[in-house]
Order: sequence, then C-alpha cells, then structure tokens
Amino acid sequence: MNNSVSNTARLIGAGLRALLVLTVICGVIYPLAVTGIAQALFNDKANGSEIKDKSGAVVGSSLIGQTYNLPKQNPDDPEEAAKPDLKWFQPRPSNGLGSNSVNTQYALILSGATNRSADNGAVNGRCGKDAEEGTLCAQVVAAKEAVIADNTAAGYQVKPEDVPADAVTSSGSGLDPNISPAYAKIQVHRVAEKNGLDVTQVEKLVADHTTGRTLGFMGEPRVNVLELNTALRSLTKS
Repeated sequence: MNNSVSNTARLIGAGLRALLVLTVICGVIYPLAVTGIAQALFNDKANGSEIKDKSGAVVGSSLIGQTYNLPKQNPDDPEEAAKPDLKWFQPRPSNGLGSNSVNTQYALILSGATNRSADNGAVNGRCGKDAEEGTLCAQVVAAKEAVIADNTAAGYQVKPEDVPADAVTSSGSGLDPNISPAYAKIQVHRVAEKNGLDVTQVEKLVADHTTGRTLGFMGEPRVNVLELNTALRSLTKS
C-alpha cells in the first residue's frame, strides 16, 4: 500500500514538474523568442504593416483596404448609400468594409464576397443594361457607369473599354488594399481636378507608388490606395 501511494505521489510530482517546465518553455521562452526575432528581423510586418503619414501618425495598415466616402447625411440611416469622396483615389468595390447587420452599433470589418457566378444575370451570355436588377451583372454594369461618370473630368473622357475589372468587382475578401495601375490611371484627371493639382503631379504620384510583380514574375503590378492617398494628402498640404 505504501509503495502504491509513493509511486502515485512520484508520478504526480513528475507530471507537475513536466507541466511547469513545458509551461515556461512553451508559454514564456518560446513566445518571447519568436516575438524578439520578429521584432528584430521583421519589425514592420510584426507590427501590422502600419502606414504612417509625414507626422509619424499611423493611418492604417498596408494589408487592409479603406473606404473614402463622404459623411452620410443621416448617420443613423443604415439604408443610405455611401457616396465616394472624389478628391481621393477610390479602392475596389469593397462590401467587406464598413457597417454591417451583425452589430449595427459598431462598424465591424467583415471579410467576404459574393458567391454568385460570373454570369449571374447575364442575358445571352453577356452582361448588359437589360440584366435583372439585383444580379451580379446588374451591379457590375451600374458600377461601370458610375466609374465612367465619376472619373470623366474637363478635357478627359473615360471610355467603357478603359475601365478595368478591379474597378467594378470586389476581391475575394472584399478588403483588398490595392488597385491596378489601370484603375489608378483613369482616376488621375479627376483627382487632379478636385484637388487643384497638375495632372503630371498626380501621374508621378501614381508612378512612384506602383509596385511591380513580386520577384519579377508573381502577381500583378499594383498600387496601394492608402499609401497613395497618404502621399496625396501630403502633396495637397505642401
């Protein structure tokens, strides 16, 4: 009997010692080591890929898109459609950003996109103005018309064929922070006009914030909208 109690106590003691050692290693030493390595080698990424303005204030993350809309006339009206603030470069349509029906008291960021097929609402295989209201085709057609109307400026007319796909469709997450150089290009004249800037100044701004393919062959050239608008704000204040 005494041997049984002694063995049990020894096993419990060994288990507690193992628990203590593993807690220290896995719960303290390992997290501190990983955090230290991340802060030393990947400080920017470890801290959320923050974007800062000229004053050093954090304005967002380069990984998460932001909307640039005018204030609502009635902030308490969830049905009021947001209108883009046209003095800024606009991101992709991003239904994942902003208000939601899960918690109407707090603007959660909801990630997700439509599960409709690309030809949802198409008539004879084409998306046209006769697409049924509420379908994906109808939304794309309406978005394309809005892009053309919003970005047509004095002496500059946006052609339907110039509107790229990312100007009228959201990404899979709805939170894409980037747009294509083609979408940025058709916004240049409107942004210049709204901010009283020369078109060449804004074109240079876009060129300076265009990132090429990763390693030269992966992905597509892209423009981070938050970085671009942060630079635009600095330019308009200078």
